[in-house]
Amino acid sequence: MANILVPELGESIIEGTLTAWLVKENESFKSGDNLAEIETDKITIEIPAQSDGVITKILIQSGGSVKVGQVIAEFENSSGSSDENIIDKKEVKIEKKEIVEKQQSIEKNEIKIKKDTSNEIPNFDHDINSKKEKRIPMSKLRQTIAKRLKDAQNTAAILTTFNEVDMTEIIKLRKSEQQKFQKNNNIKLGFMSFFIKASTEVLKEIPEINSEIYDNEIIYKNYFDFGIAIGSEKGLVVPIIRDIDSLSFAEIEQKIVDLANKVNTNKLSMSDLSGGTFSITNGGVYGSMMSTPIINHPQSAILGMHSIIDRPMAIKNKVVIRPMMYVALSYDHRLIDGKQAVTFLVRLKEILENPNNLYKN
Repeated sequence: MANILVPELGESIIEGTLTAWLVKENESFKSGDNLAEIETDKITIEIPAQSDGVITKILIQSGGSVKVGQVIAEFENSSGSSDENIIDKKEVKIEKKEIVEKQQSIEKNEIKIKKDTSNEIPNFDHDINSKKEKRIPMSKLRQTIAKRLKDAQNTAAILTTFNEVDMTEIIKLRKSEQQKFQKNNNIKLGFMSFFIKASTEVLKEIPEINSEIYDNEIIYKNYFDFGIAIGSEKGLVVPIIRDIDSLSFAEIEQKIVDLANKVNTNKLSMSDLSGGTFSITNGGVYGSMMSTPIINHPQSAILGMHSIIDRPMAIKNKVVIRPMMYVALSYDHRLIDGKQAVTFLVRLKEILENPNNLYKN
């Protein structure tokens, strides 16, 4: 008999939540099969089998909290060997006695908390809870999202300014170039790459927006690593595309697709989420007409894209229908003045409404 242990979960991360078993008791598996998923406050990690075997006993059920090195199941190796532990090819040096002691300590604390708070939790009628309410624990990822957003609000002086972009020329350019672009690059030309490219050009003109405050110093970033907000069933994550200024339109679009696939298949690594100098979020994919996005602290600004909506506009003394998008820049007013924020959106508008120059470059 051998054990399945919780693998290393990332730098400084010692615990997580076992969100799902991908095999059942008495079910066989092959080497390389994923056996379980563990969610931390940053990413979801899968535990792969290192050999063929059969799960004989599951010790920790889905939803349970686990720590690095903890035994979560037992299995029988198909080869008959009993000295092998599944732990994602990484050895965790935690003594069994220490694990047991920690587990007992956790259980005692949980019991104490339950006793201390037993009079604080309303005792609702069971029938009414069952019919009108549903309670589930917050995932580690959702807890982290909540904490980071609140920390950003508590730390930065967040202000949002708005403008609008006439998307007529970008739409025309995409339509005329789409077939050629897809043939050459095997990927679609989207709107995001235009906004990323244009933002990079403006950040070069206004470096404060691509900087951050650290203690009593301002750190100016002479590189452009963009966080791209991507929604998933488990919550919003902001993976990073690095060195944006050196990438082509096709390379940017491919990296967006690659990151989205990683998010949807729980393949994001810590390196995908660390760093970043500026962020972009597109609420338009969900139908948002306008929003005030929260900065991704310690970054100093975030650009919000929104839905493209046909609206009547006054052009050369005539009312015409144009596809318009509201754009929003939320920024840390401790570092960025209103003039800089407004100038950013004005320049962004100018570049996006004349996209041919941007696309050729």
